[in-house]
Amino acid sequence: MRRIDKVKTWVFWTIRLLLILGTILSVINYNWINTALFLLTLFLTFLPSIIERKLKIDYPSEGELILILFIFASLYLGEIHAFYVKFWWWDLMLHAISGFIVAGIGFLIVYILNKKKELGLNPIFVSIFSFSFAVSIGVIWEIFEFITDSILRVNMQKSGLADTMWDLIVNSIAASIISYFGYLYLKGKMKSKIIDVLKTRFLEKNSDLFK
Repeated sequence: MRRIDKVKTWVFWTIRLLLILGTILSVINYNWINTALFLLTLFLTFLPSIIERKLKIDYPSEGELILILFIFASLYLGEIHAFYVKFWWWDLMLHAISGFIVAGIGFLIVYILNKKKELGLNPIFVSIFSFSFAVSIGVIWEIFEFITDSILRVNMQKSGLADTMWDLIVNSIAASIISYFGYLYLKGKMKSKIIDVLKTRFLEKNSDLFK
């Protein structure tokens, strides 16, 4: 097992144990809102593995690690421990990071398919897709926040419409930056070791998809 795989496993189960402990304490204290948030966060830590099995795709461990840390920072630290209230920039920071991550994932998937399947897609199309993919995921997240607020009576949206719009604006800016750099990479005007490493790892883990 590579070092990054060991780190991923350790981080995943440390976070899950924290969430299980938090769930138990919330039940003991009759704090049902926190109980629901703990259980929701715990479920989301298993979501990447569920998606992998359903789609028969194996993500690079680096990507899974970033995703689980994002979920932890968003729901566990942000909502349960009120980091969104303690630090005004916490929400905007996470949405910027999510924009970078999701746009990068969208770009990487289309880029690899384009190369391996010889689709002949224009670099502009690949960049637009990665941008659209990230913005779409951002919109879905805002819908998730609205539904969670409505059902659990929490306050994930904070200041309502203003919070939602700023989240989407920051997410879109981050996605546009990644899409632009992706375009430069495809045109050969920029090199990226990150893209090269993730591309290699993804191909190693999913060679059957590109035969």
